[in-house]
Amino acid sequence: MKFDSKTLSDFDKARNLEWLETNGLGGYASGTVSGAHSRRYHGLLVAALHPPVGRTVLLSKLDETIIVKSGDATKSYELASNQFPGAIHPHGYRYLTGFDRDIFPSFAYNAGGVEIKKTIACIHGENTTVILYEVVDSPGEFSLELLPLSSSRDFHSLCHANDLIGKHYLFDDGCFRTMNYPDGTEVFISVPGSEFVEQQGWYYNFEYSVEQYRGLEFQEDLFTHGRFSVTLNKGQSLAVIISTEDPSGRNALKLLAAEKKRREKLTKDFLWDESVKRLMSAADQFIVKRGDLSTIIAGYHWFADWGRDTMISLPGLCLAIGRTKEAKQILKQFADNVSDGMLPNRFPDYGEAPLYNTIDATLWFFHAIHAYYKSTEDKAFLKSIFSVLQEIVQWHYKGTRYNIKVDPEDELLGGGAEDVQLTWMDAKVGDWIVTPRRGKPVEINALWYNALRCMEFFAETLRKSEEASQYKTKAERVLETFNEKFWNPKQKYLYDYIDGSIRNEDLRPNQIYALSLPFPLLSGDRAKKVLQAVTDNLLTPRGLRTLANFHQEYGPAYGGTVWMRDGCYHQGTVWSYLLGPYVDALFYVKGEKAKDEAARVIKKFLDHLNEAGVGTVSEIFDADPPHISRGCIAQAWGVGEVLRVILKYNLLERPAVDQVTASLVS
Repeated sequence: MKFDSKTLSDFDKARNLEWLETNGLGGYASGTVSGAHSRRYHGLLVAALHPPVGRTVLLSKLDETIIVKSGDATKSYELASNQFPGAIHPHGYRYLTGFDRDIFPSFAYNAGGVEIKKTIACIHGENTTVILYEVVDSPGEFSLELLPLSSSRDFHSLCHANDLIGKHYLFDDGCFRTMNYPDGTEVFISVPGSEFVEQQGWYYNFEYSVEQYRGLEFQEDLFTHGRFSVTLNKGQSLAVIISTEDPSGRNALKLLAAEKKRREKLTKDFLWDESVKRLMSAADQFIVKRGDLSTIIAGYHWFADWGRDTMISLPGLCLAIGRTKEAKQILKQFADNVSDGMLPNRFPDYGEAPLYNTIDATLWFFHAIHAYYKSTEDKAFLKSIFSVLQEIVQWHYKGTRYNIKVDPEDELLGGGAEDVQLTWMDAKVGDWIVTPRRGKPVEINALWYNALRCMEFFAETLRKSEEASQYKTKAERVLETFNEKFWNPKQKYLYDYIDGSIRNEDLRPNQIYALSLPFPLLSGDRAKKVLQAVTDNLLTPRGLRTLANFHQEYGPAYGGTVWMRDGCYHQGTVWSYLLGPYVDALFYVKGEKAKDEAARVIKKFLDHLNEAGVGTVSEIFDADPPHISRGCIAQAWGVGEVLRVILKYNLLERPAVDQVTASLVS
């Protein structure tokens, strides 16, 4: 998608468009199209020092100035933009003539007759960012000055002026290196052919508008050692390397070319549709290394790898596009961390032990393995992991953490403990559990039923007929009692959860999983009524609401303080990833007749690829129109689920083979 100067010259519009580059380690570069940072998480080099975590904003910005001489006159054009208290300075966004997010984010500027194209790329497998400046046109020779602005801090925090910042640096043959704090990480900036003019000092009170909207601290000070200056002319280019590794002897253009080739190889089979290609490129951003294996970052900018998000995302991010090797590594990664029959909820940011406060991540594990086997028929892997799955089931029968245990009276799965929220509706503020769902939640038992059916299938596949029969008997009992206890005869949809005598009637999207999973629990008229209730009350152009708008706790917009935001996180706020199970449910209830309806839903959603995090999928949206994007600008399960159903149901028609070939040749 290309954005023109009319859009880009509007600061608010350009600031609300964000770009993201990732490096396969958990690190990234990111900012807004305007050039002004709007989040504490923005930066040109955000390194994952302990992949995929330990993320540190090492270099926040590299602000550019063009200096043009005409006769005896000299004029400067600052291409940067920054927001300060009561002011935007400079106004470099006014020189933007274009922005494109294809293989890499690229910016076009025209200032003083100088036309420059800037391309930013993160290099896969290392904490390195490359910036390429190409001089498209120029009336003559000019100078390009680059001002590095550093914060050198954990990506969750902010930097303020202090006397501890390191003033020492080395500059030799175009390569600058410094370590801003004694226990910090060395940063290298290679600007070939440049001079460096020392000008040490702090720049104060950068303001980050999104942090302000989120009710958080939003001002930061940044430090510089000085400026780079290089002389350029029409047709020339400058390739800058910013890295935690010494770039001496490295060729930035070769790094960029290799990264371009890697990305083009990933998308070569998806050129038939631009939206699919963009989603496939976005999918690549979440698959990262953890040790010798792979994992999935739940969302950028601030999430690490979460069990639930990983298992939901894996079919779309990996299996739908042929990345079965990574899928297998991810499944192994989490299998190695099973404890007391539970999958980790998340791996913390600072290397602590995994957290296991989840009831559904473990159940999604069965679903992901089932999807993996259906894609690969990898019986050797299934055989190797079967005992782990058996042990998980056993723990759920005898009981594990947080009172998670199968009720012997009805074979339904329940759980819960004081001050802990175990399902995906996990918002908590202080001691306040915003959406308490202790007992037997509806989607947990849909997943539990599917886990038992998966075990039946796995046992049959491995010729363990007696065990298959046992799992079948248990699953049939769950099916029976689920239909007895979860059907709400008054409202004609499913209860959200059951806790003793409590039958919660909140209309939420969780019940869609009774229709959408590989082994549905509802059929006939009940299935139709559940789908209708969800469609009429929860469906929006950006996903499903988490609560019907007639409920007294409904929150129309996600914003304000942490208390306010978490208070409506699952009280109406729209989640993009729920479009995946919604489309599955459409096809389950309506068969192939659902295709046109599903295609309309997805095509309307794809407009979102041109807003917020350009080319990717946001985590959440306001519940009420115009459904403004909120939360993370790039969410793994949002990308994965939309991509999965597009390809599974062929919702964006592929052209005939000869047409594809012709388009590639041309």
